[in-house]
Amino acid sequence: MTKETETLLASLNSQREHVLGILDGLPADALRRPVLPSGWTCLGLVRHLALDVERFWFRAVVAGESVELESGDAAWQVAPDEPVETVLDLYRREIELANAVIAATPLDAEPAWWPGELFGDSPPRDLLTVILHVITETACHAGHLDAARELTDGRTWLVLT
Repeated sequence: MTKETETLLASLNSQREHVLGILDGLPADALRRPVLPSGWTCLGLVRHLALDVERFWFRAVVAGESVELESGDAAWQVAPDEPVETVLDLYRREIELANAVIAATPLDAEPAWWPGELFGDSPPRDLLTVILHVITETACHAGHLDAARELTDGRTWLVLT
């Protein structure tokens, strides 16, 4: 793995840890309860990150792996009887699989697959672009989780003033 890849992966892993860290200790009922008017839940957002972000971008797009993908907002939906740990473990597992793709792929490698019928004919140029996109999306969602957690029980992640 190149130094550049290691640096990008360290940044991405920091955001992934933020996602899991801000939810640590939150009871299951709070993880399943919508906090904002849009109706998403913390657990649903983690499932979205696992399936629509980690699995889609790294395993499907970069590696060209034939994986099950959700459509519409299905990835955001968590069945009432699905255990919290199942969703968190899914995210951890998709991270592990994504990291293997990143480690095995040069930063300048073009995507192996792109759903042009859904997103048009402008796929990302290379793995570097995909990693930067995923860092941005994960950081954005970590911020969403920060707000949801603070509204739920007042806990904050790291606030420097």
